[in-house]
Amino acid sequence: MGSCKGQQQQQHRHNEANCVLVQGAIIVGAGPSGLATSACLKQQGVPSLVLERSVCIASLWQHRTYDRLKLHLPKQFCQLPLLRFPQNFPKYPTKHQFISYMESYASHFSIQPRFNQAVTSAEFDHVMGSWRVKTQDSEYISRWLIVATGENAEPVIPDIPGIDAFKGPVLHTNLYKSGSEFKNQRVLVIGCGNSGMEVCLDLCKYNAIPHMVVRNTVHVLPREMLGLSTFGIAMALLKWFPLKLVDKLLLLVSNFTLGNTDQIGLKRPKTGPIELKNVTGKTPVLDVGALAQIKSGKIKVMGGVKEITRDGAKFMDGQEKEVDSIILATGYKSNVPTWLKGCEFFTEDGIPKTPFPNGWKAEKGLYTVGFTRRGLLGTAYDAVNIATDIGEQWRTI
Repeated sequence: MGSCKGQQQQQHRHNEANCVLVQGAIIVGAGPSGLATSACLKQQGVPSLVLERSVCIASLWQHRTYDRLKLHLPKQFCQLPLLRFPQNFPKYPTKHQFISYMESYASHFSIQPRFNQAVTSAEFDHVMGSWRVKTQDSEYISRWLIVATGENAEPVIPDIPGIDAFKGPVLHTNLYKSGSEFKNQRVLVIGCGNSGMEVCLDLCKYNAIPHMVVRNTVHVLPREMLGLSTFGIAMALLKWFPLKLVDKLLLLVSNFTLGNTDQIGLKRPKTGPIELKNVTGKTPVLDVGALAQIKSGKIKVMGGVKEITRDGAKFMDGQEKEVDSIILATGYKSNVPTWLKGCEFFTEDGIPKTPFPNGWKAEKGLYTVGFTRRGLLGTAYDAVNIATDIGEQWRTI
């Protein structure tokens, strides 16, 4: 890196002092995607600068996840390139084990992000042939820009009629830590994905009464089948059989082990679980115990919310319930459209328009990692491809 103030004579003096010419790639985001790409670039002999808006690596994992969280897939499907999980880690590492793994990963590859650098804009400079990336106090310039902020950068807060009038606390799952804060309460959990299900399960542990809103159809699969990871079985079968056949086999075994989920208010989509995930990004729920609590009546399944009242909620089917707290398990979204300027590679939702497996490369030195809707496996795939591509350019310069 070096000062680029000589190239920026039109700028004010105080801005010139904070302008940095990066000898390598700029990576926005120090989560698993950013770390993986930086490590792979280093293996190719390419330096990189990682910009992170928070004060630590993997801030989503460190600050915005609940305590009971474990990886939903076995560790071999979640490790980053070039460094495996420690052998003594369990099959499904805990949140804290995964954070320690990422800290070890950053240390192993000597990745030192610049923290407290929230990117306010990034735009391609056609005159310089480089990307200009601005934060609140600096400007960075590089030939290559890697967007590693991911699909889960910001919480999705739905606009529900009447929610401002509710007398109790309303929080998104990014602020939820433990059911101990809701002991013996009636809690409305809006959302029935993996987070919604696990929050409900956690609430049951503390004698709360969760009412889980299921507005749409949802696939629920056992986390394991015959002692083996459901995801692992699916990946193995896809090497030999068509996707639709694999989906049918998964649903056949799921109905046998879990029963007909339609009967407990969890209607399945017509599209199979893997096909739906590939097309829409909607992940099937991997059951870790919530279904048993639904069947026992400890978790109440509710339909769509019509409106929130001062004391609770009115539902589409005419029911009314009084609740003490509301938890929004409504997921996350990309924030790319708020800062990446003049780029048509992303949709309005901040997802690459080019689908997997080719969404990692745009044009003019722009790359994306962690937007595959395929979790950490997709991240590893993107990181390796990006580093190989930039490495080839680096060696020809």
